[in-house]
Amino acid sequence: MKPVLGIIGGSGLYALDGLKNTKLINISTPFGYTSSKLHVSNYKKLKIVFLPRHGKNHTIPPHKINYKANIYALKKYGVTDIISISAVGSLKNIHKPGDFILPDQFIDRTFNRATTFFGEGCVAHVSLAKPTSLQLSKLILKSKHKNINIKPKGTYVAIEGPQFSTYAESMLYKSWNCDIIGMTNMPEVRLAREAEMGYVSIAMVTDYDCWHKNHDAVTVDQVLSIMHNNTNNVKKLIISLLENIEKIKIWNWTDKIYTCLDEAVLTQKKAINKKKLKELEPILKRRFSL
Repeated sequence: MKPVLGIIGGSGLYALDGLKNTKLINISTPFGYTSSKLHVSNYKKLKIVFLPRHGKNHTIPPHKINYKANIYALKKYGVTDIISISAVGSLKNIHKPGDFILPDQFIDRTFNRATTFFGEGCVAHVSLAKPTSLQLSKLILKSKHKNINIKPKGTYVAIEGPQFSTYAESMLYKSWNCDIIGMTNMPEVRLAREAEMGYVSIAMVTDYDCWHKNHDAVTVDQVLSIMHNNTNNVKKLIISLLENIEKIKIWNWTDKIYTCLDEAVLTQKKAINKKKLKELEPILKRRFSL
């Protein structure tokens, strides 16, 4: 069975090129509206579901994105794996504007977002020790274009936003040995794991935050200039990635990502009321054979 790929577009990426028979689909969720309709299309035999997290006209700031609705809708539609595209700032000289990084670790400094599908009525504790999909990361590295510099790992610190960092904050995150800073990968990666979906972030560096002596403040104009080039490069990367995934004969469904709730859900099925089971049906369907 081929994976169904969900691609979440970040700043600068509001549509995908090279896909056929695109349909716009509304998916209802118990958590409210998604950032936009799902853009469902095909690349050869692969089904692709694209969702611009900021809305098609970038009207939703990072701290107001309905992350739960977005991930829930993708899961409900049948998405198995997510590729998240994000603009980030660099916290190290070695990560230059224009570089791409595949973060394999995250630090969550957000404070006003819904971070779990579970809670009262159904308790689960998923492991986030290895929060991203190694299978997807390897395929992205295999698919890189010659003029794209992709780093295979790094630590992403997620801040609440929508403001950029203070100098003191920027220096604090550097002291933690973080590689990049952004506003959107948390709680996406948490929710994707709870939904038993593979997740990988393609983080596109646009600036040096404000710690760099030659870049003492981040401006929107600066970010937009680099972002335009990054967007063109990531579109090429995605098409190459889809081509490589389409060629794979056997997808690794044995990865524990796809069955992580087996060891995470503590509440027995009989103890979960019908309303909660209905609400979480797309998430718990495999675990409880709903």
